[in-house]
Amino acid sequence: MPVEAAQSAPGAADPPRWPDITREPPPAPVRTAVAGRIVRGALERLPLRVRTPAGEVLGRGGPLLQLHDPDAFFRRIGRAGLIGFGESYMAGEWDAPDLVGVLTVLAGHVGDLVPPGLQRLRGLWARRHPARQRNTEGRAQENVHHHYDLSNELFALFLDETMSYSSALFRGLPASRSDLAAAQRRKIDRLLDLAEVGPGTRLLEIGTGWGELALRAAERGAHVVTTTLSAEQLALARERIREAGHQERVTLLLRDYRQLTGSYDAVVSVEMIEAVGAEFWPVYFETVDRLLAPGGRAALQAITMPHERMLATRRTYTWIQKYVFPGGFLPSLDALTRTARDATGLRLARQDAFGPHYAETLRLWRERFTERAPDVAALGFDSTFERMWTFYLAYSEAGFRSGYLDVRQLLLTRPDDTADPANEESA
Repeated sequence: MPVEAAQSAPGAADPPRWPDITREPPPAPVRTAVAGRIVRGALERLPLRVRTPAGEVLGRGGPLLQLHDPDAFFRRIGRAGLIGFGESYMAGEWDAPDLVGVLTVLAGHVGDLVPPGLQRLRGLWARRHPARQRNTEGRAQENVHHHYDLSNELFALFLDETMSYSSALFRGLPASRSDLAAAQRRKIDRLLDLAEVGPGTRLLEIGTGWGELALRAAERGAHVVTTTLSAEQLALARERIREAGHQERVTLLLRDYRQLTGSYDAVVSVEMIEAVGAEFWPVYFETVDRLLAPGGRAALQAITMPHERMLATRRTYTWIQKYVFPGGFLPSLDALTRTARDATGLRLARQDAFGPHYAETLRLWRERFTERAPDVAALGFDSTFERMWTFYLAYSEAGFRSGYLDVRQLLLTRPDDTADPANEESA
């Protein structure tokens, strides 16, 4: 059983595993009162219906948020802000028949939930990133381990046969479970096309996942070096590469990207830069630039957020960072292009945005995860974990449905190596 799985019986919350969920928030009358006033005021303005046990209804109508324990709900938000909001759901203090609908409304109004005056005082009440989550070479593997080494069996319960844990591309395909694997392969093939990967290409992949991109590149005749910090992912990727008979074409490494050496015709990376951390973005791009041969192409897939929201939240510790992706931080497109420009000779040559496709990908994962809840419990994960994971998938889906988040494939080249760069934006 993975260390992150609860050691108690399925269905029971494990206090050592969930200390901030299983114990009641300490009394904080002033913070609770202030939080209650702010949150109630925000809810009254939103297209939601918030119902309390006393029969009170807040909001202007819309998806239902059912408050089971308003006192605990406001205490948690008063103590920990939006982290407390997520923890309150994990604790079962509120529910929503349409969780994605509720979270989509909140994501769509994230910029005006808190009054402007209090937003200017954000630094006084918002928690800061803990130093232990910095993605230094000594700590990055621990951050990766927290999420990606949970259990290969867990991820297999809700991912498709390709074991792809990133946005699919459904263009020309229905956004259905039966077509998810094809849409994932389409995403991978398009990224490999951007990087012009073909027979004999020396390809570096930063972030192996469970090996599907390396497999497809090897099928094209490329020579692939792929690196990860997840021991669980590496083990399954190695098994899949061996079963496909591509051991001669694919070299798998358990290594930090900063430790890589060599020269490559192409570098690809799928939704890995989100785990780099803003302070290390220059190092990431410098590494890509250093490893890319003259005339080479770097093709990245990245989740992005609006630049102004990125700046507003850059130093804020979030629920996702605490429970799902420690050390993670989403960049803006502007931040990526500026960092690449300032740190390297790489420039954005092409981009393609397809955020709505991620919303559908997440919906399919969430529905499958819900269906397989008994199997999740059988793996040793308790009910608090199940609620956390459901909230994470719904929270992420809502981000893309509201337009707060986007996902893009980016082509980076050196200006002397390409002519007439083209940009495109499409859904």
